Amino acid sequence: MPPADTVRWVPRRKAAVVKAIAEGRISLDEACARWRLSIEEIKLWERAMRQIGVHGLRVTRVQIYRPLFRDDGETGNG
Repeated sequence: MPPADTVRWVPRRKAAVVKAIAEGRISLDEACARWRLSIEEIKLWERAMRQIGVHGLRVTRVQIYRPLFRDDGETGNG
């Protein structure tokens, strides 16, 4: 897992966090506290990995696909 003071979130670090949560090595709440992330951000990473894979975790890809990764019914238009 990435160090607690991680500032630069490259795809492999994001994937490591998502994998650790999925495997039960850390809870979502613990991950949020440890890396100062929001639940929404980690959920976005989870959806990106599920739908596109690690490649979808690149910042430019997340920006492009963010509306598709939402699960709240929003389209991102507006």
